[in-house]
Amino acid sequence: MDQLFNRKYIIQGLFIVIAIILLGKLFYIQIVSDKYFLSAESNVLRKIYKFPARGAILDRNMKVIVQNEPVYDLMVTPSEVKTFDTLALAQALEISVADVRKKLKKSRAQSAYQATFFERQISVQAYAQLQEIMYRFPGFRTQDRTIRHYPDSIAGQLFGYVKEVNPDDIEKSEGYYKPGDFIGKSGLERSYEDFLRGEKGVINMLYDAKNIPKGSYSEGKYDVNAVSGERLISSLDIRIQKLGEELMKNKVGAIVAIEPSTGEILAFVSSPGYDPNQLVGKDWGKNYMGLLANPYRPQIVRPIAGQYSPGSSFKPVDALVALQDGAINPNTTFNCPGYYMAGRQKIRCEHVDGTINMQRGIARSCNTYFCHVFQNIITKNGMKKQRQTYAHWQEQISKWGFGQKLGIDMPFEKKGIFYTADYYNKKYNNRWGYTTVISQAIGQGEITSTPLQMANVMAAIANRGYYLKPHLIKGIGDKKLVKKEYLEKNFVGIDEQYFAPVIEGMRDAVNSPWGTAKESKIPNIVMCGKTGTVQNPHGKNHSVFIGFAPMENPKIAIAVIVENGGFGGSYAAPISSFIVEKYLTDSIKPKANGYTVKAFSETNLLPAIVDKTKKTKPSKADSVSNKKADSVKKAKDSIRIKAATITQTIATKPKTLKPLTVTDKPAINH
Repeated sequence: MDQLFNRKYIIQGLFIVIAIILLGKLFYIQIVSDKYFLSAESNVLRKIYKFPARGAILDRNMKVIVQNEPVYDLMVTPSEVKTFDTLALAQALEISVADVRKKLKKSRAQSAYQATFFERQISVQAYAQLQEIMYRFPGFRTQDRTIRHYPDSIAGQLFGYVKEVNPDDIEKSEGYYKPGDFIGKSGLERSYEDFLRGEKGVINMLYDAKNIPKGSYSEGKYDVNAVSGERLISSLDIRIQKLGEELMKNKVGAIVAIEPSTGEILAFVSSPGYDPNQLVGKDWGKNYMGLLANPYRPQIVRPIAGQYSPGSSFKPVDALVALQDGAINPNTTFNCPGYYMAGRQKIRCEHVDGTINMQRGIARSCNTYFCHVFQNIITKNGMKKQRQTYAHWQEQISKWGFGQKLGIDMPFEKKGIFYTADYYNKKYNNRWGYTTVISQAIGQGEITSTPLQMANVMAAIANRGYYLKPHLIKGIGDKKLVKKEYLEKNFVGIDEQYFAPVIEGMRDAVNSPWGTAKESKIPNIVMCGKTGTVQNPHGKNHSVFIGFAPMENPKIAIAVIVENGGFGGSYAAPISSFIVEKYLTDSIKPKANGYTVKAFSETNLLPAIVDKTKKTKPSKADSVSNKKADSVKKAKDSIRIKAATITQTIATKPKTLKPLTVTDKPAINH
């Protein structure tokens, strides 16, 4: 009996203990902790995500070039929507009732339980009116956020754009992004998204039965503040960026300027450009489709995606490699009768220079001289080892960045074309030599590069043998934070002693009476450079110039390419001189030759757009030009064919810029 008695009290005691535990837990849930209250009252509490302001972007002189503006959106969660006055909502938003129904249908198709955009960027007046009558529209709420604003309306391709995330973005983010979030899609906005986006905040908003917000629950005790994104300090100099875009109006091409000592990009112009403010806000889709429809393709980021033959701007590199290999010396001379014979091919030169040395060959951009240089390089180990020697030469040239990505902090960089010996072995079944690829001697043929690569070549020459990888961001937040790879020197494999004679030739190209860029001489500044006139099978030749200044202790290296601009000295070189002078002196003095920024900016070099769907009768001039082209094609001289075809059809003189004259001479590379 005693055992049964004791067992009874033990069982009773256990029940009492369990009851006390349960009562204590219930007291904690209902009285002490708000956590469970929030869960239980989720029908009147909503998590409102607060979008952080994206980090601003500044230029190298701390001028704000990308900032934010506040906007208001109307969001809807379809599953929470009840019968409402569609006319009242339509009037508040200044849209039609049909639009209200259409937008609600679209939101339901996107997600029944997720808040989606019903109307973006509503006016301040509409926002104020809605706040007073929101109780009449269950399932709807307003949301404030910021959008990008570009005060100078420049560098659209450089900055890129921000857009609402898609399912792919959400999946790749591993939980960070949710529908309605925004992400950098191109340009710097994409490259530095992790720094610019910041951290989202959360407000536990309490609503009453009439859908009226009553404020943050528990005075914000459980809210999380949004953290703004980090600001970026770019390497751009907004002064020359704006000048470059002005000079490239109504032209297709690019400008890249680099500080040689750091690899920091000072100007990054892609033309034609567009106002980045066009890709912000409710008209984003319409404006983006307009860019895609533009026949001059402004969406292409030409400094890193435009692939052009370097033309004669390649000659200084070939000279340096030849000096390093001992194929020539600074005093080596060749005879220029106005052409070079490569087997049966005749490579024409613009001048009959007679006996000419390397320094003058660079200044005069002598095709004949550099064809001989290339011949000496490829045959220096004997005629039977040309293909092996070409492979070695190709490796040397690659050290300058040709045929590979430089690794700029921008997405979608192209590497250009620079074929290996193996490629030619397969193409020609091991039966080829220097005459097969002689066009590479003057930067033509099967070699292309980006304007960024061309500017980088100038930075390497300015540094007398090395470059630092070009980059656009020099600081993040309040710290100078640059990737380690942008601080390392990349040597091009040329001894410093060989740079002096090449640089002197480039000095003469700009500053001597016989130089191909003599019209671009800058008062009191010694700029060194090299012009290029790049063959264009689709029309007028491209104008190219690469250079750096000053000659001693260079501060800026630059590459300019103007499609359909003719001679390198006609457009690319003068444009370079304006930018270099502006950067070094913060002014542009009047030129003795009459060149002005206004005249260049007003000159239209955009090629005519031909509608291939319309059949039109050719003009008399076109018929004559075509007959001449047909007669030339009968000649078995490939170089003459290209030059003659171009000059017969496109030799013109700009009407608005009298000092710039494009002649009828069949120039190939100057």
